[in-house]
This record gives sequence, structure tokens and C-alpha cells, in this order.
Amino acid sequence: MTSEDSFKEKTDVSLRPLHLGISVPHMDESIAWYTDTLGFSLLSDNYMEPIKARVAFLKHGEFSIELFEIEGAKPLPEERRFPNLDIQTHGTKHVAFAVKDIRKFVDRLKEKNVDIAMDVFPMEQDLVCFIRDNSGNLLELIQTQEKQDW
Repeated sequence: MTSEDSFKEKTDVSLRPLHLGISVPHMDESIAWYTDTLGFSLLSDNYMEPIKARVAFLKHGEFSIELFEIEGAKPLPEERRFPNLDIQTHGTKHVAFAVKDIRKFVDRLKEKNVDIAMDVFPMEQDLVCFIRDNSGNLLELIQTQEKQDW
């Protein structure tokens, strides 16, 4: 029995990834980037008065991204734009997406002038690449050697 199975058995709680929240400086540009570049679909785009923020939800398969645009928000620190520097600061680092053929996918991203933070490289048995979204946030792409259910 895995620790995950044991936890479920003891607590009657299951977990699965639901969404990731990202603060962005320009909502319209970010919505366009995630829909055009990664194939997300816009689910909602609203202004939330209590937090004085524009909030949009985008979905790709079972996973969603929640974008926040808040006037006067602090910009992304420069070191957060680089994978090897970012890990030197506590906090959430990036979201990783599994891809079937990383080289083909990254070639397509390059054609779209996507900002490549670290081009495709081997990591253990997998192939990995880091890109930046239009706001500089790091995203990881991984082609795993494990069999994927697509």
C-alpha cells in the first residue's frame, strides 16, 4: 500500500490537481498567450470587487489556470525568471506540463517566438524544457519515459 492509499484510507480524502493561480500584469495579453500558445480555453473573466482584481479561469483538459490582474501589483522579481536562480527563493516555483514529443512541441513554440528559458535537456530518464509565459513566469515541459495515458 502506498502512502497515498494509506492517507485516503485513513482520512477518506482524495486529492487531484485542480488549478494554479498566476498574477499577471496584462490580463488580455495573458489570456491570448495561454489560449494561442498552450491551447487553454477561457472559462470566465470577471472583476472581483472584494479583492479589486480581474480574475480569469482558463482550462486545458482537467487542469485550470486562474489568472489575476491587480492594479499596482509588484512586478515579477528578475531572479524568478531563471530556473536555477528561482529555486534559491522559497515558494512555489513553476507548473510542469507533460508533453508527448517535447522536441516537436518546443519547435512549434519557437516558431511562435515563445521565450525559452532552458532549451530541451535530459534529466534522468526524461527530457525537460523551461519556457516563460508572456509575463515571465516559468513553465516546465516534460517528456517522460513512463507510458502516458493520453
